[in-house]
Amino acid sequence: MGVIRIVVLISQIENAEVVRVISNRLKAYGLQRAREAGIPTHYHNLKKFGEQHPDIQDPLLLRRLYDESLANLVLDKKPDLVVCAGWMHIVSPSFLDPLEKASVPAINLHPALPGAFNGIDAIERAHQAFLQGKVNKTGVMIHYVILEVDEGQPLVVKEININQGESCDQLAERMHKLEWLAIVEGVQLAINNLPDNRTERV
Repeated sequence: MGVIRIVVLISQIENAEVVRVISNRLKAYGLQRAREAGIPTHYHNLKKFGEQHPDIQDPLLLRRLYDESLANLVLDKKPDLVVCAGWMHIVSPSFLDPLEKASVPAINLHPALPGAFNGIDAIERAHQAFLQGKVNKTGVMIHYVILEVDEGQPLVVKEININQGESCDQLAERMHKLEWLAIVEGVQLAINNLPDNRTERV
């Protein structure tokens, strides 16, 4: 429900249009809801891509070609901005270079504060660090996507205290509500940073 909620929120931003939703999980609920909302969708999975290209045995080559294919898929709709929300594959130059050449920035939603808990399981690791007395807060950020994982320039940063006795699931629920606020602010800021002659297709 989280991703499609984000899609709906972005769609409500003035002059913004969601032109495609892409997932690498076939049964992602966001794909179904996006289709029901009339938004074009595409399932793009690395394993499926490999099955479609059985002649490619080198995993590094396969990943490079997959990322190139993903970039082409994204740019096919001529977006002005790419929003990564729930996309768990680490992006490579094969994906980012074509976007940079086309002057299309990408932003990412990450459930942690800048420089803290980069990568996967950020909420779980923050909760564990709280139980160990290492932190008393965490947060959400929207940042520009670069090669280094979750190290791009932040656009939006929102902090949240971790409550004593709070379970990881309870923290995650509060974090998701914070994400919905952050993504709208982040997309709007990224749109504002686009050149004046660009529309707002995401």
